[in-house]
Amino acid sequence: MPTPRVAAIHDISGFGRCSMTIIMPALSVMGVQCCPLPTAYLSTHTGGFEGNTFLDLTDQMERAAAHWRELGLRFDAVYTGFMGSCGQAALAADCIRTFKRQENLAVVDPVMGDHGRLYRTYTPEMCAAVADMAAMADVITPNRTEAALLLGTDYGALRLDRAEDCRCWARALSLRGRRSVVLTGASAEPGRAGAVCFDRDTGRTELVSAPLVPGQFHGAGDLFAAVLTGALVRGRELAEAAQLAADFTSQCAERTLAQDLPRREGIDFEPLLWRLGQVMA
Repeated sequence: MPTPRVAAIHDISGFGRCSMTIIMPALSVMGVQCCPLPTAYLSTHTGGFEGNTFLDLTDQMERAAAHWRELGLRFDAVYTGFMGSCGQAALAADCIRTFKRQENLAVVDPVMGDHGRLYRTYTPEMCAAVADMAAMADVITPNRTEAALLLGTDYGALRLDRAEDCRCWARALSLRGRRSVVLTGASAEPGRAGAVCFDRDTGRTELVSAPLVPGQFHGAGDLFAAVLTGALVRGRELAEAAQLAADFTSQCAERTLAQDLPRREGIDFEPLLWRLGQVMA
């Protein structure tokens, strides 16, 4: 079989593990070709660093996507993440419309906020644009904050510490079964955390989990979604792909904690990439 190909629409940070600098190596070691369509270039990510540079690549996105259309390129998935503006969200949505086929996937990580707060560059208008894009997805990967925004629900009301509540929220996010959902941050068992998965193909809702590593690890969400996407395009079922992503992210977080690395530098995943390659071999 030919190597699966993913169009990845994300930002690039020169320093601090996140977004494209996680996605490209993770997909590659899983046997998936990553075709980057960058939204912006930042000197560092914005978590814990001040004064970072920001280069808006909206114009280049439009030209690159147009060239891909002219070439007649096909992708096994279109995978989107952080957007820098409403215009970028509209361009990403147009890429989904252009490159989406019945046999491939649109995976939308609806990046908008965390811990009950919007990211500082996001506005209500941008959140609406991301929600419109997410409505076109086959799979979405929101965290608790993003799930509350998509549902128009108060963050405090969206509990993810009881199994039945987790299942209820995942089904609510599915747009009446039109899209699959991997809702991260579920912790229905002490000492473990993971995600609740609604699979539109089977109608099943399942919880996956891995050992909970205390603390916040920049890039962990990007790593989880990248591994999930790679496993899906390699033919894994949704819950199996989510379990693989939860296990690997937990292992990398445990390594980061054990190394006592500066948290703002991001999750230390590179030394463990061989494990992904081994699982996907």
